[in-house]
Amino acid sequence: MSELWVHTLTWADVDPARCPFKQDDDAAKELTTLVAPLLPCAEVVQDDRWRSLDPITSFLVGRYGRCTCGWNRSVGEGDIDGGVVQAWCWASHSVTTKEATAPLVAALLEWRGWLEDLAERFSVLAPSAQPGGQAMDPWHWERACTRLVTVVADRTQAESGWYGHCMQVLSWFLVYNGIDEERAQQIAETAVGGRFDSWIAPAVTVVDEVSSRFARTIGEMR
Repeated sequence: MSELWVHTLTWADVDPARCPFKQDDDAAKELTTLVAPLLPCAEVVQDDRWRSLDPITSFLVGRYGRCTCGWNRSVGEGDIDGGVVQAWCWASHSVTTKEATAPLVAALLEWRGWLEDLAERFSVLAPSAQPGGQAMDPWHWERACTRLVTVVADRTQAESGWYGHCMQVLSWFLVYNGIDEERAQQIAETAVGGRFDSWIAPAVTVVDEVSSRFARTIGEMR
């Protein structure tokens, strides 16, 4: 369930402006206390690693919203591949005792920080940021794509399945700019699909090709 939720997240789900979240020291302690009983034991993790953390994800979603679904989307081959979170790895590595919940809280904060970072980048790259509030021309779309691909590759370290999150971020950016969800996903998949690989940082020429296709596809589909 957790993996499905992550891959189907929309910008409306994760937009920090729609999903208020404040985690000071007291709130972190409270969260630790509430989550500790939900942590699976080692035997459960070994038997069904993929579902062992579903109770935690469900709790976080109920408390804070769907924006928290990516809390364990780890860098590399973690519970959910292709993410930016370094505080959490495999459940079998990160789950030790019910008292040791610090990695989970740190992972949640790391994921939230990434969403806030994306929102700031989207604001800078959005059409309204251009002189006179004019709509983006192809060059602006290309530049936006290049910058977003570059930052996602860097934050995910271009490890296992990183391109999946890259397409997701590009589609979120398009939705941020008023393109409907289905079309945004099609544009991102058309631009990226099959051009990036796991464990390989994309060459500049490949990023340029993807960015050009991204801008061209937007023009064709608008």
